[in-house]
Amino acid sequence: MRVRLVGVIALVAAAVSVPLGAQAASSPWRLIAHEPTFMAGSPGAMFLLTDGKVLVQDQGATNSGGAQWWLYSPDARGNYQDGTWSRTGSLPAGYTPLYFASGVLPDGSVIIEGGEFNGTSAFAATNQGAIYDPTTGTWSSVAPPSGGTGCWSTIGDAPSVVLADGTFLLGSSGTRTSTCAALFGAASSSWSATGVGKGDPYPEEGFTLLPSGQVLDVNTGEGPSTLGGVRTSELYDPTTGSWSSAGDTPSALDNGDGEIGPVSLLPDGMVFAEGATASSALYDTSTGTWSPGPAMPTLGGQQLDAADACSAVLPNGSVLFNASPDMHPPTHWFTFDGSTITPVPDDAALASSSEGSNLCNALDLPSGQVLVSERAGSTPMEVYSASGTANPAWAPTISTAPSTVAAGRPYSIRGTQFGGLDEGAYFGDDYNPQSNYPLVRVTNRASGRVTYARTSGSTGLSVAPGTPGSTTFVLPASVPDGPSALQVVVNGIASAPSAVTVTGGAHAARPGRVVTLTCVRGRSVRHVRGRHPRCPGGWRPR
Repeated sequence: MRVRLVGVIALVAAAVSVPLGAQAASSPWRLIAHEPTFMAGSPGAMFLLTDGKVLVQDQGATNSGGAQWWLYSPDARGNYQDGTWSRTGSLPAGYTPLYFASGVLPDGSVIIEGGEFNGTSAFAATNQGAIYDPTTGTWSSVAPPSGGTGCWSTIGDAPSVVLADGTFLLGSSGTRTSTCAALFGAASSSWSATGVGKGDPYPEEGFTLLPSGQVLDVNTGEGPSTLGGVRTSELYDPTTGSWSSAGDTPSALDNGDGEIGPVSLLPDGMVFAEGATASSALYDTSTGTWSPGPAMPTLGGQQLDAADACSAVLPNGSVLFNASPDMHPPTHWFTFDGSTITPVPDDAALASSSEGSNLCNALDLPSGQVLVSERAGSTPMEVYSASGTANPAWAPTISTAPSTVAAGRPYSIRGTQFGGLDEGAYFGDDYNPQSNYPLVRVTNRASGRVTYARTSGSTGLSVAPGTPGSTTFVLPASVPDGPSALQVVVNGIASAPSAVTVTGGAHAARPGRVVTLTCVRGRSVRHVRGRHPRCPGGWRPR
């Protein structure tokens, strides 16, 4: 991201016009109840942890990168609109990045690498990195590939992706001359070189995991002087560690700054590549061929594009995305259902007349909603609820699960499609908001209370249909006892429930036993004791 810090839709490439004020009768957007007004800056990168919490970066007082991170937790019903905040660890000293490579690894940890900025508005292309351990709430430094020498003296706003085997793929993006790439294995905590045969450098490009296990990269220029007008694309094969041509897009998708839009895999196997131009393109993963996508919308006589925009694949299979004229205001929102672009109401927080498309992050939630942060809004976080439902064939399945579980103990669960059929949300070189890994959700049948277990050791993270997978899960002590429904959730799509009985929980009353119930209202906390404790009016259980 070279960020500036300070109606009928056609099916193909015809120009389109969106009526100003095109709105649905009922808005799908809702502001979260407890905005993070305590942050020094706006909320930035967001990652879905494997226990259902969201890890959120504070971008700092100048919104150019920050070291502090926060956790956002859903309420007792699994509702993210009324969630609560808690502080977690800060990054190592001197590392305050903005726009960086990232990924959630199979053990549940979060890795971030590089940064276009590092706490100031000066271009940094830092090669620092860190890993977040959700079990301790702490960050630790990660040395760059090759010890930071040679082409790894910079990383910057680099493309990244977690491969189907759980390995983290990183492309060097600090300059427009480097074609270096490296693999990080969480188990060994070490780097190895890869990416032979890359046709052009990585800046402004994004990686998209395909059902074949390969990675698609839509190019944005072969060097410092060849930005805009590029049509080439490439495939990375993890079995050989090499790149090859994926063919030419029907029209150029990069603009004169080398920017491009998100490149999203859909559950049906098609890829929707949004342009930072008036065009989009579709890639058929079954045939390996490109075809024209719908023209990007025009609004009020202005051509919109998706330069550094955010997008998320919804449970109904459509893509939610925003667009504006070359990262300038106004910004508006749309969905793409595989053939047609349709306007949706502007989000509740967005000042569409003053913000560009690049000032957002999006993340798929296990509730089936999308969490969006506006990086310059006064009320900067909200949830989007899509209409429609997921195709049952897109859901994960459970083949083997325990019938009785105790809080604090590890259990294994097996099934299929634990990696989903897409990565969830997409951005590009500045942020990788994937959620294609299994979460385990337990709902108490008597109270309806929702508890997420912490998952780790996940396998089968391919986005190919029917891939077998497994994960280990541990329920927290706060889980209620009693008959419950257990589900695996990936990208907001849940499996059919499996019956399970929970023991050892902290909130369920037993004969003769006095228990403590923790209640919250905003940021206030109250503890209620009794055999059958209930929260007072206006309070809710945590």
